[in-house]
Amino acid sequence: MKNDDLKTVELRKIKDEILSLEESPLYKYRIENKYFPVIGEGSHDSHIMFVGEAPGENEAKTARPFCGRSGKLLDELLLSIGMDRKSVYVTNLVKDRPQDNRDPSDEEITLYGAFLERQIDILQPKIIATLGRHSMKYIFEKYGLGSVLETVSKIHGREFIGQASYGPVTVVALYHPAVALYNGSMKPVLMTDFKILEKYK
Repeated sequence: MKNDDLKTVELRKIKDEILSLEESPLYKYRIENKYFPVIGEGSHDSHIMFVGEAPGENEAKTARPFCGRSGKLLDELLLSIGMDRKSVYVTNLVKDRPQDNRDPSDEEITLYGAFLERQIDILQPKIIATLGRHSMKYIFEKYGLGSVLETVSKIHGREFIGQASYGPVTVVALYHPAVALYNGSMKPVLMTDFKILEKYK
């Protein structure tokens, strides 16, 4: 079996497990609203993985990450550095939508974070770019960067070298694209921060 086929098989296992994850505090809410879990999408061979927070309503209805207004801005930011959305892998820390777009709980982050770690082990990205503070905190702490962790306003757009199971991994903390939707003056900051990823195309 080819390497890419193996990755697909392993990712499908994760999807199947999350579909039947009845112990999740978000499972009942998903079923009642006919939502889907959002596992991730994009190239299985990409050097870059983007990790957002949790799905919103559009995402939960379509099973696709970043498919609403934030997703359009993410596409624009990628194009600004000559990258196509299909050439990277995009996922979230939490795979089910929390009620009313609330922040995920610590319990939810721990439960779903284990699946994210498996995705990272399967795809073995060279760069993990976090989009938002929850994914930033989780990734920095899990990959040996807890000592440099500060607020996203202090460490955004900088490269840090973490340690994954398969070797060193570059971690970059980025603002969530939604920040620029609420505050237009943040868009140039995001565009500047994304330039750090340009060399990894």
